[in-house]
Amino acid sequence: MSEEQKSEEQKERDTQKPVNKRQRFFKLAGMTASVAGNYAKTRISNVFKSAEQAAKDQAEAHKASGERIAQTLGELKGAVMKVGQMASIAKDILPKELTDSLRTLQKEAPPMPYEVIAEQIKAELGAEPHEIFEDFDEEPFAAASIGQVHRALLQDGREVIVKIQYPGVDESCDSDLAHLKMAFRASGLVKVDKKQLNQVFEEIKERLHEELDYESEARHAAIFYEHYKDKPGIVVPQVITEHSSKRVLTLTYEPGDTLDKVKEPRYSQEIRDLIGVNFFRLVCDQIFVLKAVHGDPNPGNFAFRDDGTIVMYDFGCVKFLKQEIVTAYKNTIEAGLEERYDIVEEGLLALGVRKPGGPVPEPEYYKIFRDIFYEPFVQEEPFDYGTSEIHNEILKLVPGILKRMASFQPPIELIYLDRMIAGHYGNLRRIECRGRYLEILLEYLALPQPLPESDETPSDAE
Repeated sequence: MSEEQKSEEQKERDTQKPVNKRQRFFKLAGMTASVAGNYAKTRISNVFKSAEQAAKDQAEAHKASGERIAQTLGELKGAVMKVGQMASIAKDILPKELTDSLRTLQKEAPPMPYEVIAEQIKAELGAEPHEIFEDFDEEPFAAASIGQVHRALLQDGREVIVKIQYPGVDESCDSDLAHLKMAFRASGLVKVDKKQLNQVFEEIKERLHEELDYESEARHAAIFYEHYKDKPGIVVPQVITEHSSKRVLTLTYEPGDTLDKVKEPRYSQEIRDLIGVNFFRLVCDQIFVLKAVHGDPNPGNFAFRDDGTIVMYDFGCVKFLKQEIVTAYKNTIEAGLEERYDIVEEGLLALGVRKPGGPVPEPEYYKIFRDIFYEPFVQEEPFDYGTSEIHNEILKLVPGILKRMASFQPPIELIYLDRMIAGHYGNLRRIECRGRYLEILLEYLALPQPLPESDETPSDAE
C-alpha cells in the first residue's frame, strides 16, 4: 500500500462525521444484545464447570463485553462516550475487566470535519468563524467526547480557544444513557441493585446535562476564575461572554505543558514537588472553601508551567457540595487521623457510604483502610507518589468489600468528589512528586464550617 493511500485511510479514520439518531439506536441496541447474549451463554456453560474455571471464564466474558462496549461508545462519541470515561474509574460498581476496557476511552477522540464545526458556530453565534474572529484555526487544537477545541484570535488581539459542541449530542443524551444502563444490567456487569444503579445514573445524567450546557459551564468557569484569579499556583481561563452560547464557549488562551512533559530537565524534582503541593491545595480548597468540585480530573484538563503553576480547563462537570456533606467529610477525616472509629462510622453513615441498618463493620476493618489512605500523611519523610502502591493495596481489598455489600453502598453525593481525588492521586503518581501534606490538610480541616442551614448552592447545580 502506498504512503498516499495510508494517509487517506488515516485521514478518514481520524475525522468522523456525526452519527444520526437511527444509527445510534441500532449501534446501542446491537451492543446491548451482544453483551446480554454473552452473559447468558457464560452463565449456562458455567453450570457444568469447576468454580475455578467458571471464575476464569466469567472474567474473560467481562473482558469481551467491556471491549464491545468500549468500541461502540468510542464510535458514537457524545454522552455515552463521556459516561464510559466516567465509568472507567467506577471500580466500586463495575468489574475490573470492564473498567480496564473503558479506560481506552480516556484517549483523545478523533475530530469532526471543519465544515461541521463551522455550521455549528454559525447556528449558535450567527456568523461564520472568520467573520467573528480576526483569525480562526481550522485545524482542531483538541478533540473530546462531546466537542472539540479550536484556537482563534479576537479582534482586539487576544488569543482565545473556542470550544464547539458536536451537533445532536444534547438531543441523544437521555436515550443514550438509557441504552447504556440497560446494557450494564443485561450483561451482569454491575455489582449493585437496580435502585442503586438508577441513583448512580441519575447523578451522572444531571452532571451530563450541565456539561452539555455551555452557558452552565461558563457560569462554573466564572466562579473558579473569580476564586483563583488572585491565588498563586492556579490559573483559570476567563470566559469571553459575547462569543459564547449554549453550544459554543470562548475562553482566553492559557498555555501550558501537558502532563507527559512534566519531567526532567525542564521540570526538576523541586518544581514537580511544588506542582504536587498546588494539586493538593487545589483539592482541599475545592472541598472546604469553594465547595465546588471540578469533576473531570482527566490529565488533558490540566496544563503545567515550569514555575509550578497548574492551568485548569473544562468546567462542564462541576459538583457543588452541600454543607452537610462538607462537614461530614471533615469530621470523618479528622476521626480517621485520630483513629476514633465510632466517629468514622457516624461520618460514613452521614456521607451515604454505609447502608443504614446494615451490619456494622468492626473497628479493625476500618483501620485496614485508614492505614492505607493515611500513609502519605503519617510518615516522617516526604511521601514518594511516583512509587506509591496505594491503588494496588486498595484493589487487593476489593474482594472483601464485595462480601460486605450489605454494609456499604455507592455514595451518590461523593461520586465526583471521589473521582476528583482518585484522578489527582493518579496525576501525582505520573509527575512523580514527593511531599508531606499533613500540615496543609490540618490547615483546611481547621477552617470553620457554617451550619448546614446556611448552605446556598447555585441554582444550576441543583
